[in-house]
Amino acid sequence: MLEVSTIKRIKTMNKETSKEPGNEIFVAISSQKGGIGKSTLTTLLANYLHNVAGYNVGVLDCDHPQHSIYLERVRELELIEHDDELKAQACDVFRKTGKKAFVITDTNPVDALDQAEVMTEDEDLDIVFFDLPGTINSNGVLKTLSQMDYIFVPVSADPFVIDCALQFVELFRDKLMTTGKARTKEIVLFWTMADRRERTEIYDMYDKVIPEMGFHILNTRLPNSVRFRRELTDSQKAVFRSTLFPPDAALLKGSNIKELAEEFISTINQ
Repeated sequence: MLEVSTIKRIKTMNKETSKEPGNEIFVAISSQKGGIGKSTLTTLLANYLHNVAGYNVGVLDCDHPQHSIYLERVRELELIEHDDELKAQACDVFRKTGKKAFVITDTNPVDALDQAEVMTEDEDLDIVFFDLPGTINSNGVLKTLSQMDYIFVPVSADPFVIDCALQFVELFRDKLMTTGKARTKEIVLFWTMADRRERTEIYDMYDKVIPEMGFHILNTRLPNSVRFRRELTDSQKAVFRSTLFPPDAALLKGSNIKELAEEFISTINQ
């Protein structure tokens, strides 16, 4: 549930943080329910778009103090430093893509917009992802979210998760977007952690209800798969979640990351 203090904060927000629009698009994958995998989803999308689809991507890891995306990059660099095979693999990736790894900056929600300005001045970027803490009650989260061009909200087939997400997106739209206090163009929901063994009624019902509420939900459903947690180790070179290496082609099949990325690009290019 959203705290009363959060609703009061929304009502008193002003436009002092308004960002001058540039060519880059600001995006957050945001969830008010822990365990939905927003940081993993941010990493997977950023990696695919940068290393496979050819976009120039930056990531601001604002999820203080966890900084899981930034620390993943640090861990991967340390592994490469002590493994000649990984060094050669990294060089091969950079040679094939013709560009360096996507930039990651660790920061916090309060300083995120200032850090984004620095990042976009230093880098020629198409998309900047913001990985924020999983509650808008954290200091600076709401202000930063209000400056996103697009907010993507992952949901699972759990009524509590869905209701929490819908409460958040309705409040954000009604109190910020419609009043001009947010520069957000659209809030988009999408299914994750989908299990083929689950009843489809809940998906069918909310696929109908969500558009009736005035929100867009993507067609792509990400499966509940352990491959999303398959990261680089000194013994495992075929990876799926990485800040340096593109997802393994064999692991990519059936993951629906390609399909999600295509719908993502179609949405932000409207």
